[in-house]
Amino acid sequence: MATETAPSIRRINPPELGTPPGYSQIVDVSASRFIFIAGQTALDRDGTVVGRGDFGVQAEQVFKNLTIALRSSGCTPANLVKLSVFLTDMKNLARYREARNRFFASVTPPAAPAVTLVEVSKLYGSDFLIEIEAIAAV
Repeated sequence: MATETAPSIRRINPPELGTPPGYSQIVDVSASRFIFIAGQTALDRDGTVVGRGDFGVQAEQVFKNLTIALRSSGCTPANLVKLSVFLTDMKNLARYREARNRFFASVTPPAAPAVTLVEVSKLYGSDFLIEIEAIAAV
């Protein structure tokens, strides 16, 4: 097995594109492997919905699940290069950002992946208010 080296991850925010809040406009990655993480929802290990009807609780569970997925592949949030975020109501944007900021607060080196965030009419389960899929680089 080849020895893995740390990925080269450059986060770029050209002034012409403005300064984004909490994410990067461009992430330039040179890595030995990529990890694709399926959409994470507010399910616990037993498949029970956590925080039914409470966006803040669901967002925390989603980031907890994302942390578990990253660890299981030998990564940390610092390895994240892309997030796709799906909200069922854009009124929850501020609460999403609060949960995201807590998630990334202790990441060294600082991480700000490229992010796409969209409002959707519904997710695969009627109780889900948020879903996040991710790509990490090693």
